[in-house]
Amino acid sequence: MGTIEATGLAKYYKEVKALDGLDLTVPQGTILSLLGPNGAGKTTAVSILTTLIMPDKGHAMVAGADLVKSPKEVRKRIGLSGQYAAVDENLTGFENLDMIGRLYHLGREKARVRSRELLDRFELDEAGDRPVKTYSGGMRRRLDLAGAIVAEPQVLFLDEPTTGLDPHGRVEMWSVIRELVTKGTTVLLTTQYLEEADRLADDIVVIDHGREIAHGTADQLKATIGGERIEITVAYSAALPETQSILSGFADGDLQVDDHTRTVVAPVIGGAPVFTRALRAIDEAGIEVSDVGLRRPTLDDVFLSLTGRAAEEDTTTDTEGART
Repeated sequence: MGTIEATGLAKYYKEVKALDGLDLTVPQGTILSLLGPNGAGKTTAVSILTTLIMPDKGHAMVAGADLVKSPKEVRKRIGLSGQYAAVDENLTGFENLDMIGRLYHLGREKARVRSRELLDRFELDEAGDRPVKTYSGGMRRRLDLAGAIVAEPQVLFLDEPTTGLDPHGRVEMWSVIRELVTKGTTVLLTTQYLEEADRLADDIVVIDHGREIAHGTADQLKATIGGERIEITVAYSAALPETQSILSGFADGDLQVDDHTRTVVAPVIGGAPVFTRALRAIDEAGIEVSDVGLRRPTLDDVFLSLTGRAAEEDTTTDTEGART
């Protein structure tokens, strides 16, 4: 039994199937990452599980409360950080967090102490008494996540939480999320950064067109598309056809060719010996290269293999205005 248990969740907007029978199980103290291309249904799933919209079909329990029968109980036990920072820009950072604490009935003193503690944890202590309208986008994102955990929720929903953060801010956010999970918080995470899912998630569900198309750990998903990749970037675009022809003789599967970066990627079996022979063939053909490498599959490779497209920021809006 997981802290999140969902069966057959569905949401339809006229002819659009935003979700079409999605099952999810997230055990306590773990992170499930929900991945999918534009319009796959990730944000719709989060919106349903956080009671922002009701499902047309299906059943879900969140932190022991029935999603449809007891939505108020669900809201008491969860935190949510959405794609856009939900903060009042006319209040200070401290006032935003303090207000959230009061709404969760933490009491005046506890709300104030908790607010200062979170401002410090998210490196916002120096800006805590300034109006949020003076904050940068990254600062607002950090404040929004702080707001989501003021009441130390049992379950935390993070819908693309690090969008707009610089690399330092992203790594810091990952650290905070790991700390929460170590203390027993259950996290459902959607992200456009596959590295984020790779580094954080205990379990990954890939969805497309509102349905699950793959499920497993990052390593299990990578194993489904085979072994290493030879990746060669040529110095001149004119050499791409010959490079592709040579690598096709070593490849165990379809090649990927990126004209813009002048890169050819070939899946291979045999590792370093095959890599060495391929480089020798490229050299003998007189092809000048600017970069070469032998690497394991990444979640990007998995994503491309499963969906036929690269992961992108989810910006699709369905017919009812709900982002999917």
